[in-house]
Amino acid sequence: MKLSLLALIFLAACGRSGAPDISAYPNEEGLTRLCNNPAILGTPISDISQGGCGIDNPVAVRYVAGVRLSTPATLNCRTASTLADWVENDAQDAVKKLRSRITEMTVFASYACRTRNNQRGARMSEHSLGNAIDIGVITLANGVELSVEDDWRKSNKEGAAIRALHESACGPFGTVLGPNSDRFHYNHFHFDTAAYRSGSYCR
Repeated sequence: MKLSLLALIFLAACGRSGAPDISAYPNEEGLTRLCNNPAILGTPISDISQGGCGIDNPVAVRYVAGVRLSTPATLNCRTASTLADWVENDAQDAVKKLRSRITEMTVFASYACRTRNNQRGARMSEHSLGNAIDIGVITLANGVELSVEDDWRKSNKEGAAIRALHESACGPFGTVLGPNSDRFHYNHFHFDTAAYRSGSYCR
């Protein structure tokens, strides 16, 4: 079976050390290593301050652990590093039964100065501090797309994989929300790095 272009890029990019080689990514000029972490590639951006919202030393992340983000995600370094660690140490294992690897994640949201679920009167979202990222689709090297909306309730191997991805994020992230949490997360996973005394909150 032929490897897809993204799979070849991944293999070329990682090398022996597992650290992505910036020069291996086509049409991605201007990328640099971020957050003192060789697994995070993107661009540094200016501090963000919007009233009670904002990020000190924010980064626009394009790749984590060799996996491309569909659009640059604006995050703080703690969240970017958590995302990279999860991809490398947990998410790839969660899709092993599909005999492929993750090459891209579709970002639904990252930094945004808003309340939780955009509800009036609600507490400010972790997105407003650069602590959160929303992911709706996981693309594999063999072309398979795992969709939170389409695959979550399926009893096939794709459904098992998307649920395994959700479970694998519980621990690395402080909050993990999916379709079982509420009506606002029917089509994506919400991951954030908020810390709770009782441990991770996962629904």
